[in-house]
Amino acid sequence: MQHTDPRPGDELLVRPIGHVRGGRDVVEDDDWQSVTARIELDGGVVNPDATDGLESFSHVEVVYVFDRVDPGSVCTGARHPRGREDWPRVGILAQRAKDRPNRIGVTVCDLVRVEDGALVVAGLDAVDGTPVLDVKPYLTGFAPRGEVREPAWATELMQGYW
Repeated sequence: MQHTDPRPGDELLVRPIGHVRGGRDVVEDDDWQSVTARIELDGGVVNPDATDGLESFSHVEVVYVFDRVDPGSVCTGARHPRGREDWPRVGILAQRAKDRPNRIGVTVCDLVRVEDGALVVAGLDAVDGTPVLDVKPYLTGFAPRGEVREPAWATELMQGYW
């Protein structure tokens, strides 16, 4: 196990561990489950053995940066999801939109296979070139405990997303 203690001032240092390759070139809102892409890992950030054992999992949680979002379009307040006036105006923290304050995305996707220095995934809603900050195995123990509640507009928004 390799571990590096943070240096003073590095506590918030976040850098990509890799990048999305393939899949879509253009940001679109729907039909992401049909998209297969590779996450090519940066050997200068993670060691080759960082993925050991990951192939035992069916899904991974990918944390990435919406790097194509114009910082000027970032929403820090409330708006209508997808600009739809027929859905309620809600705060950006009540949405999973890409133009959020830190432009961070999180998606649980299928782990198709682990390759040398890369992961092949399906259903990752990130485009070619997207910086990947972290990959975690999806554990049911971290899934919601108890009933999940969400408003009707959120259910409607997700129709066709996957």
